[in-house]
Order: sequence, then structure tokens, then C-alpha cells
Amino acid sequence: MIPRFFILFSIIATALCGSAQDTLRISLPEAIARARGRSVDAAVALNKLRSAYWQYRTYRAELLPEVGFTAKLPGYYKQYSSYQNADGTYSFVRNNYLNMSGELSVNQKLWFSGGTLSLNTSLDFIRQLSDNKDNRFMAIPIALTLKQPIFGVNTVKWDRRIEPERYAEAVAGFMSETEEVAMTTINYFFNLLLARENVEIAAQNLRNAEKLYEVAREKRAMGRISENDLLQMELNVLDSRSSLTSRESDLKSSMFRLRSFLDYDGDVEIEPILPDNVPGVDINYADALDKALANNKFAKSVRRRQLEADYAVAQAKGQLRQIDLFAQVGYTGTGSRFRNAYDPLKDNQVVEIGFSIPILDWGKRRGKVKVAQSNRELMESQLRQETQNFSQDLFILVERFNNQQLQLDIANRADTIARQRYHTNVETFMIGKISTLDLNDSQTKKDMSRQALVNELYLFWYYYYQIRSITLWNYATGTNIDADIAAILRQ
Repeated sequence: MIPRFFILFSIIATALCGSAQDTLRISLPEAIARARGRSVDAAVALNKLRSAYWQYRTYRAELLPEVGFTAKLPGYYKQYSSYQNADGTYSFVRNNYLNMSGELSVNQKLWFSGGTLSLNTSLDFIRQLSDNKDNRFMAIPIALTLKQPIFGVNTVKWDRRIEPERYAEAVAGFMSETEEVAMTTINYFFNLLLARENVEIAAQNLRNAEKLYEVAREKRAMGRISENDLLQMELNVLDSRSSLTSRESDLKSSMFRLRSFLDYDGDVEIEPILPDNVPGVDINYADALDKALANNKFAKSVRRRQLEADYAVAQAKGQLRQIDLFAQVGYTGTGSRFRNAYDPLKDNQVVEIGFSIPILDWGKRRGKVKVAQSNRELMESQLRQETQNFSQDLFILVERFNNQQLQLDIANRADTIARQRYHTNVETFMIGKISTLDLNDSQTKKDMSRQALVNELYLFWYYYYQIRSITLWNYATGTNIDADIAAILRQ
């Protein structure tokens, strides 16, 4: 019987140990560091950066020479096609031949003019499969071709101005979003911290209420307090139990949110450490604005959108008239044998100038220019308004942060006083010097002061990282918030 008892005890103990949660004490910097590496928000920011990076790489590749090879190996044709006779009439002739061709080309876009310069070499072969079965070769050993729009918009030149700004905006956006990940972490972290504080407050209040209720019962038995006061103390016990149950539910919800955000297993119980040591930082608005306009993605977005508006106007003006130049110089040769196609070679020059000028379009193209110019003026007005709002919001944020240190000191002192007052009132109530109303009031003030302290700490850290996300400046080290983008993209 005894061995079975020990076996059963061991099984139960093992099950209890296996189901117990692991408690992880974590500080705010540790939580932020993990969120930047493991959270879904960080992964989304990284994927957006990668998308922008490859878009920028594609643009850069378009500026480099492109080598291409095209071939037809082979093409077989057995068909009828129309043929114009010497007298102008048409007849149909039968074709039966084999055709093969290949061309190697090197193409380079010219950013300064918007044209395309190509270097080509090609070889064509035709074998007649009908009566005389003749072979023919045509070779173009080298040909230099230029395609150049004369008055059209230079897309390559505009891309050279816009795309680097777009990529710089994406990089700055990634850096800001990593700071916003920290802000989200702060939100979840302090929600859990406040939930734990509330549970501890509720548990302590319940213990005090039960103790005071027992004292009140003894006093009532001796006739030293009224029945109403006793009932009030019992009601306090019930309220404290209800409050504790509600606070424990809030704690589980806050625990789940932070645990999921930091990518911890479900059996990990996080115990946040109150970050009571704050950096002594005083931020100057003018300095913060200069850093924000130099580093923030908003400033880069303003420049990019202004360039895009200018580009739209240039496109509309380029459509007023269109003249294209096509020029090709090189050599060509033909022959019934492969070597004859290269000896002797003959000059091969082509120069074409085509133009398209509307004679009567009822002002359609000029109307498009006016629309583009109006859109640009509207964009400039919007950008001025957005810049003004950006500066105003930053000013308010800096003022709030600079005032937050004082608010934090006040909350700290208020918390200390409220706790001392409550403990004094508990002792005073024990000897019957104050009423239950005074005791309840001191308890409420104690709880509110503690919650206010945690909230003021939350606001301090939230404002701090919000300013970091806007200025991309580390005020603790006095340096720019930067990262090795190439190493991040290799992850």
C-alpha cells in the first residue's frame, strides 16, 4: 500500500511541476531588444525595407549596360505569300524554306539625354527547300544604333533624382518603424506592469479589508462601533474580492498580449521590472526639428513628392510635340557561304527622324500641362500644410516630454505620501480614532497614486521613444540612430 502511495505522489508531483509556468523577469530594454528582433511588427518593417531595396536595385540595374542574345533555331516555313509582279499585279508564290538567326546586343541607357545606345552583331541563314535548294547567309558584324527622343521627357534623368529619394525614405521609414516597435513594446509592457500593480494592490486591499473586518466584528461585539460601520467593513471585503478577480483577469489579458508580441511560449509568465531609473534628458525643440527635417522619412517624402510633381509637369510638356531620332551605322555582308557573308563587307547606315506634332487637338495637350501645373501647386500647398503640422506636433511632443520629468517627480512624491497616509490611517482606525469613510478615502488615494506613478513612467518612456522615432537621434549617446542596412537585408 505504501509503495503505491509514493508512486501516486510522484506522478502528481511530476504533473504539477510539468504544468507549472516558467517565470521570466524582464526589464524594459530587454523587452524592446527582443521585440525588435522577434515581433511581427519588426518582421513587417523588414519586409517593407526589402521590397524597397529590390526596387532600388532594379532601378540601379537599369542604368547599367544590358547584354542580350536572341535566336531562332530554327524556323520552318511552307506557305503561300503575295508577290507583286512587274506590271503591278499580284500573284501568290509558294515558299518552302528553313530560317535560322541570332543576334547579340549590348544596350546602354543614356541618362543625360534619355536615349538608348546599342551595339549589335547578328547572323541570318536561309535555306531554300524547293527546286534549287540554295543557301544564303547575311551577317552584320557590327552595328551601332542610337534611339533618341528630341523633345520628350528624359525619364532616366528624372529617375536618377526620384529613386534615391524614394529609397532613402524607405530606409528612414524602417528606422522609424523600429522605434515604433519600441513604442508598442512600451505600451504592452506598462499595461502588464500596471495590471500586476493592480493585482498586488487588490490583494493587499483584500488582506487589509479582511483584517479590518475581523477587528470591526470584535469592536461591534464590545459595542464600540455601529452596525452600519460593521456592514460597511463587510461590504469592503466583498468589493475587494470582486476587484481582485477582475484585476487577475486583466493581468492574464495583458500577459497574453505582451507574450505574443515578444514571441514567447505560452507557458512563460512574464514579470516586468519597473523602470524607475529614467535618463535625465532635456530636449531643445529647435534642435529636435533640425534633426527631424534631416533624418525623418517625412522630410524625404516631401522632397520625393515635390520631384514627382515636377516630373508630371515635364511629362505633360513633353507630349506637346514629339521628335525621335534613329541612327544606325555599321557593316553588312551576304553570300551563299558563311565566310562570304563577312568578306567583302558593305557599309550599312540608316538615319531616320520622325516627328509627331498635333495640328488641331482642341487644346487637349496644353490642358494636360495646365492640369499638371495645378496639381503641382496643390501639392506644394499640401506639403506646406503638412510641414507646418509636423513642426507643430513635434513642438507639442517636446514640451510634453520636458514637462514629464516634473510630473514624474510629483507622482513619485504623491505615491510615497499616499502610502504613508494609508498605513497611518489603518493604525488610527485600529484604535478607533477615524471612521471607515476616512479609511476608504485614504485607500483610494493610495491606489490612485500608485497607478498614477506607473502611468507617468509610461508616458515618459513613450514620449522619449516617440521623439527618437521622429528625430532618429539617440539622446543617450548623442548619435544618429543608424543600422547596417546591408547586414539587416542579409538576414
